[in-house]
Amino acid sequence: MTVSNVVTDPVALTMTIVADFDETVERVWELWRNPRLLERWWGPPTYPATMTKFDFTPGGNVAYFMTGPAGEIEPGWWHFTLIEAPHRIEFDNGIADETGAPRAGVPSMIVRVILSEVTPETTRMTVLTEFPSIEAMETFMTMGIKEGLSAAIGQMDVLFV
Repeated sequence: MTVSNVVTDPVALTMTIVADFDETVERVWELWRNPRLLERWWGPPTYPATMTKFDFTPGGNVAYFMTGPAGEIEPGWWHFTLIEAPHRIEFDNGIADETGAPRAGVPSMIVRVILSEVTPETTRMTVLTEFPSIEAMETFMTMGIKEGLSAAIGQMDVLFV
């Protein structure tokens, strides 16, 4: 498994996941940049994602849904605020309604992804999620974000084969 550390900090309202890959920064970047590859790992193993809109530019939006084991649909959205290839991505992340728009009354999160070269063939990925309040953080933790995102990131390794 690629995830080496998961830290939640209720004072800072953050969750940080660190994963290491025996791959170049550019190859790990491609798993974020390419929607067909992103679909193969985003979401827990039993909730695969389907990207229905993917504009990988600053100010661009993503609409997607995850399909659960019983066929249930969980839509989500992203709004990219920063993209610095191949090292940084920042986006707002939230739960969507059936039209793909942010679900009313549900808080969003800020996600910061940093890819760092440890060696020319080893990359460290740090995913920092910031929550708007302790209540939002507790809600998302109860929904399983810590386990779900860790399991999702754990699926990335098989895509490098």
